[in-house]
Amino acid sequence: MPTLARMASTVSTAAAARPDPTREKPEPPPGQRVKSLSGLLPFVRPYRGRIALAVFFLVMAAASTLVFPVALKTLIDQGLVAADPGARVMALRDHFLALFAVGAALGVFSAARFYMVTWLGERITADLRNAVYAHVVRQSPEFFETTQTGEVLSRLTTDTTLVQTVVGSSLSMGLRNTVMGIGALGALVVTNPYVMTQVLGVLVLVVLPSLYFGRRVRKLSRASQDRVADSSAIAAEVLNAIPVVQAYVQEGREATRFDESTENAFETARRRTLVRSYLVGFMITATFGALLWGLYQGTQAVIAGEISAGHLGQTVVYVIIFVGAVAVLSEVYGDLLRAAGATERLMELLATRSPVADPAQPLALPPARGGSALAFEHVTFHYPSRPKQAALADFSLSVKPGETVALVGPSGAGKSTVLQLLLRFYDAQQGTLRIDGVPVPQAALADLRARIGIVPQDSTVFSTSALENIRYGRPGASDEEVHAAAKAAFAHDFISALPEGYATFLGERGVRISGGQRQRIAIARAMLKNPPLLLLDEATSALDAESERMVQAALEAAMKDRTTLVIAHRLATVLRADRIVVLDRGRIVETGTHAELVAAGGLYARLAAMQFDLAPAADNPAP
Repeated sequence: MPTLARMASTVSTAAAARPDPTREKPEPPPGQRVKSLSGLLPFVRPYRGRIALAVFFLVMAAASTLVFPVALKTLIDQGLVAADPGARVMALRDHFLALFAVGAALGVFSAARFYMVTWLGERITADLRNAVYAHVVRQSPEFFETTQTGEVLSRLTTDTTLVQTVVGSSLSMGLRNTVMGIGALGALVVTNPYVMTQVLGVLVLVVLPSLYFGRRVRKLSRASQDRVADSSAIAAEVLNAIPVVQAYVQEGREATRFDESTENAFETARRRTLVRSYLVGFMITATFGALLWGLYQGTQAVIAGEISAGHLGQTVVYVIIFVGAVAVLSEVYGDLLRAAGATERLMELLATRSPVADPAQPLALPPARGGSALAFEHVTFHYPSRPKQAALADFSLSVKPGETVALVGPSGAGKSTVLQLLLRFYDAQQGTLRIDGVPVPQAALADLRARIGIVPQDSTVFSTSALENIRYGRPGASDEEVHAAAKAAFAHDFISALPEGYATFLGERGVRISGGQRQRIAIARAMLKNPPLLLLDEATSALDAESERMVQAALEAAMKDRTTLVIAHRLATVLRADRIVVLDRGRIVETGTHAELVAAGGLYARLAAMQFDLAPAADNPAP
């Protein structure tokens, strides 16, 4: 039940802080605003050679298409009009062979273009997805206080898929049809200069309204992606809290909430599609009308004897090519606008800079002998999401190498904050925190965290085997070392009893084992790392009485020759600490051993009285 209560609290807190999914997202800061697909250039540059080859095949495929009307003109004028029947048959054979050669070239170059462009789309998208993920996992917890996991997942999946569609398909089609359209238009201008000059004047008028529609499509594309991300955020949150949802019989409510979110996404997508339909329809209709005018002028020229029938046939095919190119480009333009919105969201994610980063010139940490020395010097810290409430206020504490210090106090006293500052998940706004004499912000993050092992209150178990879950603490450890750590954490017996022993898949978040077993996996992981500083955050909170006794013995062995900070609400776990530090509202209010603090009759004595049924001091009656 404590676990359910914590999860319920998490869900209710997240629901209260959840933004309205129908509200437009605020514009990013100017420095992070990305307004085009140019943000993809760093991912495109490494493949310049392949891009050049793809462009070559693309141009050759377009050129093959543009040669077809010329071959058709020759077929009509020389193969059909010839007077001698024998000469006509020979001419037709030669011209059809020429047409087949053009078609074969088009097929070969189109196939090569398709392969190269699809390869580029897959490769660039994979690089982009990897870069975004690698960037996100390096963000400090502050980033995840304001960004929902579902939002990040939406950008990693939906947005990158849109980019892949454009780079691997739409962009290629757009470039090919641009080349064909320009080539066809150029041929029309050369063969019918007077008529096509009029047509070009009309086409200029077509472009201006298209720009307006384009801006609208781009804005709605961005909004559509945001609405999809809202749905993903709701789904990720609820699926991670299924036991709470079902325990409180809220399946229907959550399904309704998700349905409302998807309806918002659908409505935004519908408006985007409607505007895009106007854009496509207008461009095709206006362009086709302008070219029909030019074709009408051509038929009049044939009747007047000014051009040949083959010339008119060539003009007809070039008109078809040009109109087809415009139609495809209008579709591709919409895809580009959608991808531009997706790229903006991805680039915003990549532009995010973690406030916690390696210093320009990190200081080396000295060798740790018998544990690490810690020093908090007048530290004051506010969480970014709670800037007016100090989690720690003027906090000063020194810990000697090899010392075991227990942090106790009511919920919200600042105990876990001490551990998070040690791990440098956040930086204190005031004061200095040192480890082995080196200020924590001046040490390399990897070196700092390599010295620290942590057993958190909510044990994390990954979707892999028991062996790999423990080996996460030291990836290079041998199987024998993993087994030894498991034995030390009293996890070996239950792991060996699993269907496949250490190779057993534990399921997502370790759903196939109990909470106490997950906790022992986490303890074995920390013991395998064997760090000079061990952080225990309610490390035995999920254990039954028998398991707790076994793990307590294992933890006491693990505490030897290293510095240990222990957080516990259950005071039985801190009785053997060298020193107990009592926190309340971010400040140290008492320090001493269990016996000293009970005798003092302060906050610790009241907490102990409630848990151990001790008689409180006369002048400090228990509440």
